Amino acid sequence: MAVQEIWLVRHGESVANVAAARAEAAGDDVIAIDHRDADVPLSDLGQEQSRALGAELAERGFDDVPVALWVSPYLRAQQTIAIALDAAGLTEPDRRVDERLRDRELGVLDLLTLQGVRNRHPDEERRRQWLGKYYHRPAGGESWADVMLRLRSAMVDVDRLEGPERLVIAAHDAVVTLTVAVCLDLDEPTLMEFARTHAVANASLTRLRRDGAGSPWTLEEFSSVGHLDDDEITQHTGRKDDAHVR
Repeated sequence: MAVQEIWLVRHGESVANVAAARAEAAGDDVIAIDHRDADVPLSDLGQEQSRALGAELAERGFDDVPVALWVSPYLRAQQTIAIALDAAGLTEPDRRVDERLRDRELGVLDLLTLQGVRNRHPDEERRRQWLGKYYHRPAGGESWADVMLRLRSAMVDVDRLEGPERLVIAAHDAVVTLTVAVCLDLDEPTLMEFARTHAVANASLTRLRRDGAGSPWTLEEFSSVGHLDDDEITQHTGRKDDAHVR
């Protein structure tokens, strides 16, 4: 049986999300965080969000069909799915940690607020304005097109899975949005409009479905957070700017 569903989970709120929001509010150039991107853990709220996500996964019948689990190598994504499954009393499927599911790399713009980008890298800001988010690659970083390239490679592997009918991917906001773009074959204008109107909340669930291998994917649900209380919902996204917070 081929994979018929992809469930995309964004990690819960991280301590870098909190630090970035604080830095933006204070008008600082630099986000103060003591971890490299791969090692950023969840905040206390992020852990609560993850437990609520687990209850939702259990209610939806997470393991009613054979499941495969792919996870970003970054700590916050691994913590989110581990906490969720443990809180729900669900058995974790064999976990594949895949570097292609890591968050978008921002290069020289990493750990800078929007003001910090303008102040410290005005040339990059001008390039971003000219090229747009889809093609702008910060020095040492990735464009959205670069991320889509590695995700296209990962989606090829989906059709090589034998047995699982549902693939659960725990990753990041850019990975969620761009996996949808790859599966739905969105071009740049369509993707940019989609991203403008669809933010990916922390600990949200997005679902894609198809009838079978070779069939087109359809988007069944995007960034569902019905399992979270209103005061638990966080997005922490850079929206139009490349210097998004993690």
